[in-house]
Amino acid sequence: MAQGEIKKVVLAYSGGLDTSVILKWLQEHYGCEVVTFTADIGQGEELQPARAKAQAAGVKEIYIDDLREEFVRDFVFPMFRANALYEGEYLLGTSIARPLIAKRQVEIAVATGADAIAHGATGKGNDQVRFELTAFALKPDIRVIAPWREWDLLSREKLLAYADQHGIPVEMKRAGKSPYSMDANLLHISYEGNELEDPWLEPDEAMWRWSVSPEKAPDQPTYIELGFERGDAVAIDGTPMSPAALLAELNRVGGANGIGRTDIVENRYVGMKSRGCYETPGGTILLKAHRAMESLTLDREAAHLKDELMPRYASLVYNGYWYSPERKMMQAAIDQTQQVVNGVVRLKLYKGNVQVVGRRSESDSLFDASIATFEEDAGAYNQADATGFIRLNALRLRVAGRKRGG
Repeated sequence: MAQGEIKKVVLAYSGGLDTSVILKWLQEHYGCEVVTFTADIGQGEELQPARAKAQAAGVKEIYIDDLREEFVRDFVFPMFRANALYEGEYLLGTSIARPLIAKRQVEIAVATGADAIAHGATGKGNDQVRFELTAFALKPDIRVIAPWREWDLLSREKLLAYADQHGIPVEMKRAGKSPYSMDANLLHISYEGNELEDPWLEPDEAMWRWSVSPEKAPDQPTYIELGFERGDAVAIDGTPMSPAALLAELNRVGGANGIGRTDIVENRYVGMKSRGCYETPGGTILLKAHRAMESLTLDREAAHLKDELMPRYASLVYNGYWYSPERKMMQAAIDQTQQVVNGVVRLKLYKGNVQVVGRRSESDSLFDASIATFEEDAGAYNQADATGFIRLNALRLRVAGRKRGG
């Protein structure tokens, strides 16, 4: 896109080094008006300084939106109904935030008459894909500016030099040593870079922000009860909470007990392997509790089919296909199963571990003690029926065995 083609652009803006430089670069390189958009999705930072920085840069239209409840209600909770784990470990904290941010960015572009949107994702990462797939799904003719794929400011040192040259204030300059690349929201906080680029090195204990180490967690366990309605957590210890408030409280109590740290090497959608560390205390508790609630209330085959769908669902979220027809189709099927996922799960939190120690559902439990008992069951189950059941299921094995001379 040449200068003059873009009159107005909506920039996903944090006020940090990258997006502060991008704001000035857009004004300088494209000669366009920039609208800034800052999303509060629970990153725990004061966002008003972003407004002051944008105003100082000459921005006239500034959006700072509190999206915490929408984030948990409409994105995190639907994903947890699917028990989504990418590559068996990653709870998708960054992945699930991007479609919400991009959705709101497109809405602002429409409201302000902007020609394009812009983001600060690099050309090596997953986020560029997530932002842009969402944008094109919601507004097919939107134009996207990705400065990291256009400019030559490809290092922190060059970004700092550009900021100095243009009088852009930058906090947390670290004597030539880059800090971790971090992303935080109500679901998690992630860490990349520095010594983490060597998969052999253990992370510095001082890196972690939300959780104590399991070794320093309390010597006494913490018990909580998590209430569910239609697959979503709605109460802690009998106290109803909004989605965002509930996840924030799970983060607090989980972090205090050393829960939720993960150190993984994952396969990025763009083709490379990447080492990252994550803190997801509330999500770790929520996943364990949700599966326990399903174990009591879901039909066996429905539960097993959900588990078969989960890796595909998780990959769709990781790769940026939240608004794809296949994810929506899978979500409809998953949500149908959740109508019976109602009840309470009791959990024991202790030194980095989450144990399920109780579960009950007054209305939807499929557990029948009169059938499952090891004691006499008063005719609820005829054990002699198992003979025919086993012989019928063994038929194909016996036929194959005879063919092989067994």
